[in-house]
Formats: sequence, structure tokens, C-alpha cells
Amino acid sequence: MRVKMILPALTEATSPFFRPIKYSLFPPLGLATLAGFLDEDDDVSIWDEHVEKVPMDDDPDLVVIQAYITSARRAYAIADRYRARGVYVAIGGLHATSLPDEAQRHADTVFLGPGEDTWPSFLQDLRAGNPSRRYISRHRTLLGVPPIRRDLIRRHKYLVPNSIVVSRGCPHVCDFCYKVAFFKGGKEYYVQPVESALAEINRLPGRHLYFLDDHLFGSPPFAAALFDGMQGMGRLWQAAGTVKAVLEQPALLEKAVRAGLRSLFVGFETLNPANLLEQRKYQNLRRDYGEAIRRLHDLGVMINGSFVFGMDHDGPDVFDRTVAWAVGQGIETATFHILTPYPDTALYQRMEAENRILHRDWDLYDTRHVVFRPARLQPAELEAGYWRAYREFYRWESIWKSAATKPAPRDRLRHIAYAGGWKKFEPLWDLLIRGGQVLHALPFLELILEGFGRHPTSNARRAGAAPGAPLARLTDG
Repeated sequence: MRVKMILPALTEATSPFFRPIKYSLFPPLGLATLAGFLDEDDDVSIWDEHVEKVPMDDDPDLVVIQAYITSARRAYAIADRYRARGVYVAIGGLHATSLPDEAQRHADTVFLGPGEDTWPSFLQDLRAGNPSRRYISRHRTLLGVPPIRRDLIRRHKYLVPNSIVVSRGCPHVCDFCYKVAFFKGGKEYYVQPVESALAEINRLPGRHLYFLDDHLFGSPPFAAALFDGMQGMGRLWQAAGTVKAVLEQPALLEKAVRAGLRSLFVGFETLNPANLLEQRKYQNLRRDYGEAIRRLHDLGVMINGSFVFGMDHDGPDVFDRTVAWAVGQGIETATFHILTPYPDTALYQRMEAENRILHRDWDLYDTRHVVFRPARLQPAELEAGYWRAYREFYRWESIWKSAATKPAPRDRLRHIAYAGGWKKFEPLWDLLIRGGQVLHALPFLELILEGFGRHPTSNARRAGAAPGAPLARLTDG
């Protein structure tokens, strides 16, 4: 078969202004994973609209489209164009799972949930000439999943071509989380065999890795075995974890650092316990955020803090208060969001029952626009506060002030280079992206992650590094 796989561009990635670097970070691993199930003699290609123009004048046998909520309109336009020419079109992903009836109007087949079990069944049915209109994931396992077709990824177009996913889902169930809806109807969290994960890591060139797992520490036995296997690989890597994991699994965290962890995305979300309780983010309740930050910084791990504005207990002071706290804690980078009730989530159902959904223009469900009626803020006030938070956090004055919380000059320089490089040089990033040269920035990222050659500081010993473990081992993995 001639199979064409397409990741349509998110609406927010197609601005006529400078394109944020985040949309050119990672290749489409989901499509590359599905490509691994195809036969050797199938002619397959992967296209990512975030980094390249996708030709539409071809005539494949099968087009596969991955749709997110703010790429849904574009996904449907591509699907309709191919179907008008008689091409078979399949659509999957978060949006198709949340609104399968909507997606079905634009596709011959719709996939609900992860595709490791449904995609092989579909291929068998398609080759036999009787594919179903809808496939629903029930059996969740990563056993026997073939290697990702990384040969189909144009590595030079991405800053982080060495992205990897070794688990699926998350063990926690928060009301606002889109992934909860995606994994319903089966296991909501499951992992690869450790041997398969290590084999995939070994396939990747260079030093840097980025684990895209929602919660890499979600299964402590798996994570411990993974980090043990990564010892001595010399990797530098980034991942996502929780405040709970940082505070309750210190030995596992230290093992991760010895294996090369240098930056962690942490979902703080809100400083208000009432918001945590309402959104069922129980794993953050009664946790000392400050202690979690100190523990990570003592081990030489930078932090990307995630914060959500617009929860029902947020008032007009939430923006300045959150930014001041994050700057004062020395968090290197922050990602701010406007609370967004994604379809098929518990939050959406609650908002809909309260008649608080303002519209269903999916293009604006991007965590940058207000699409619901807030409890203690006006919609315009919430949007303005969101943008002000970004401006204030990434002002040079704020970056310098936050960096000054670090005790060592090298740590302060690292903070400034990482935060400033991420937000202050978007025109340069845009030139590199459009010129297909963004991968050339990776050595600079690696230099920052390793702390300019020396990290963590002696504080790591006090934080619990193994007695006698040389700092070089902590630095180089």
C-alpha cells in the first residue's frame, strides 16, 4: 500500500508572527509508531505541517491523520480533500476520541483511544477489503509493539529529534486533563518492557533525550529499572514528573539524576488547595512545593513549572501572585495556561451542566483563549492576566531576579541562558525553523543542561548522592 501519514498544524502554530520554537521541538512519534506495524513492502511517508509544507496532489491508497482539538479544522479539510478524490482516510487522536461522531463525518474510519491494539486490526481488515467505520481501544499493552519507524522522521527539522515515549497515560485522574478521556475504556497507565525502552534509547544518536511521557515516574519499579539500565550511557535528558514523586521518591529521583536527568516539567497548576480539590488533582494536596523545588535544584535539575489560571477559586490577584512566587522560587521556565474544558473531560461535563461553555470554536481551545464563563473573573480579565503573567515572568528583570536565588555563579548563568534562550530569541528560532537548521541549536541546549560542564554542585551530596559517588558520574550520566 501507499500510506501517507499527516500531522496537521495546530492553529496556534500558524501565526503570521514569529513561530514559537515549541512547535518544532518533537517529531510525530505517534504516527511513526503506527508506521512500525506496516509491511516492509508498503510505501509509507510521514508529514508534519509544523515544519514542512505537505503536498496534496498525490494519490495514496490510505491517508492517516492525527487530530488534536486546535488542528481539527485543518485535519478535516485535509481529509475532505483526499476523500473527494476517492482516497481512504482514517482519523485518530485526542479529538477524534473525544468527538467521534464529528470526526466520522470526515473519515472512512475513526480510531478511539491509543492505537496499539486497534491499528493492526484495522490493517488486517483493510487488506481483506472489509474495514470497520470505527475502532475502539480496549486492550492496552506495549508488549510486542514494533520499533518506531524513525527512518521516516526528518531529524534535521526538529530541535529534539531524540524524543521518546516509554509509557502511556497517567496514574492520576484530574478533571481538566484531556488524556483521561483518551485512555478511558481500558488501562489508563501502562509501560513498555524495560528491555524494549532501553533498546529504543540505544538506537538514538547523540547525548540528549526528551521523555514525552505524561509521568515518567508513574511506575516506580519500571522507572527504577529504566534508570539503572541508563547508567553509564552518558545521556542528558528531560522529562515530566509530579510534586508527589519528587517528595515521596527521593531515592528514585537521585537515581534519575545519576542516569542523566537535568530538567523536569512539574505540574504545580495552582497555589490554591481549594482549586486542587475541585479539579481532583489530589496528588498535589498537602505537598510542600517549595521543598520539591529545593530538592530538584539541589540535585542540579532545572524546572519547567506548569500553572493554570481561571479555576473557580482564582481571583484577580492570581496572576501576579503566581508569577511572584515562581520567580522567588527560582523556577527556570514556566508554562502558563488558561483553564480549558476539553470535550469529554469531567471539567467539560461540569461546565456544560452549569451552562458555562461560551462556544465550541475548537480553534480557540488552545489554553490561550477563554472559552467558558469563569467564576471570579471576567473572560477578558482572565485573558489579559494570562498574557501579563508570561510578560512578567520572562522580563529580563524577572529572569535576573530568579537566577539570583541560585547560590553559585555557574548556576545563575545556566538559569539565565535557559530562560532567556527559550523566550527572548524567538526571531532567531523562527529563522532556524524556516531554514530547516534548528537541529544546529542542540549542542547549545546540551551545554546548558549539563550546567556548562559541571553539575550538580556540592549540594547534591547533601541531597543524598551515593557516598563516594564522583561528581563526574552525576554530571555525565
